[in-house]
Amino acid sequence: MNLSQPIEFQWDKGNIDKNSVRYGVGNEEIEEAFSDAKNKLSKDQLHSKSEDRFILLGKTVSGRLLFIAFTLWGNKVRVISARNLSRKDRIFYYEKTIKDTKI
Repeated sequence: MNLSQPIEFQWDKGNIDKNSVRYGVGNEEIEEAFSDAKNKLSKDQLHSKSEDRFILLGKTVSGRLLFIAFTLWGNKVRVISARNLSRKDRIFYYEKTIKDTKI
């Protein structure tokens, strides 16, 4: 899957600031992680029953590593959940980044 730039986000009363309250992750930080050149993107096979869902592992401008679950509504990204990467997620992010940058 390739997200074209610029990415539009779907923020409405159902998801705006939800992750800030629950996990301390602001909407701006979420958007920054999508711009991370080394982000990791995959389909969320476990949660893609009624709609296609995706997972993005990415870094914000301040260096915070995020796990973001989202879906696409037309040409817009609708964030379902965003939190700090777990230890397991961090290993995947860094191992994959190292493998991708080897010459």
